[in-house]
Amino acid sequence: MATEKTTDADDTSLRTLIVDDEPLAVERMQVICASLETIAVVGTANDGAAALRLIEALSPDLVLLDMTMPELDGLSVARALSKMDVKPAIIFVTAHDSFAVEAFDCDAVDYVLKPVTPERLKRAIERAIDRRSSAGTKESEWLGELWVPHRSELIRIEVAQVSRIDAERDYVRLHVGAGEEGGRSYLLLQTIAGLEKRLDPGEFIRIHRSTILRRDAIRGLRHDGLGVWSAELEDGEALRIGRTYLSKVKAMAGR
Repeated sequence: MATEKTTDADDTSLRTLIVDDEPLAVERMQVICASLETIAVVGTANDGAAALRLIEALSPDLVLLDMTMPELDGLSVARALSKMDVKPAIIFVTAHDSFAVEAFDCDAVDYVLKPVTPERLKRAIERAIDRRSSAGTKESEWLGELWVPHRSELIRIEVAQVSRIDAERDYVRLHVGAGEEGGRSYLLLQTIAGLEKRLDPGEFIRIHRSTILRRDAIRGLRHDGLGVWSAELEDGEALRIGRTYLSKVKAMAGR
């Protein structure tokens, strides 16, 4: 089932489509959206196929998209939209935090966990507006941000803030900031090999099968004897360099 709603929104409002297979969730989202002046709901859809039909008919600026729906789920809808010449911004709205990596591979603006609060949705809408304002700016092919589960929400981390990445089985641990006061770490469901492919090699270098470092976090290289080398960090810690990665790390230092 799909519905269309005509609005008299001004040019600064984002024409928005709500997509969710739960009628109560759609109703709650409509109530929240009504309190936000920056968006105007132009329609709702209860499944992925109906969403694609309405997007083609209405050309919305923004889609608030549920992740888990029968038959055509949110990721499938987003992948279909990625093939459009002019596509709407996507904010995923879901009860599941395990699809964040796939969501941002689809160039989602944000990933909002249910139950949605007006404040959290407002922040997501502001990001969508900022992205529209910067439309036409050439985007980097490299990852610029990561979204990680933290307590009851997903938080945005700029890749530029990450100083070190450690592998922990099927997860990676992101070390953000430096020093005892400013340093924090977060777990992300992503393999280190998969993440490495998406990071700018001019900013990051893998020194071990379990470790990626920001290049400017490396203070120096130390030879420990018998062909063993370590990378010295700004905080004084020394991390062993794997033999597989040693030549690349030395090349960074012009050796």
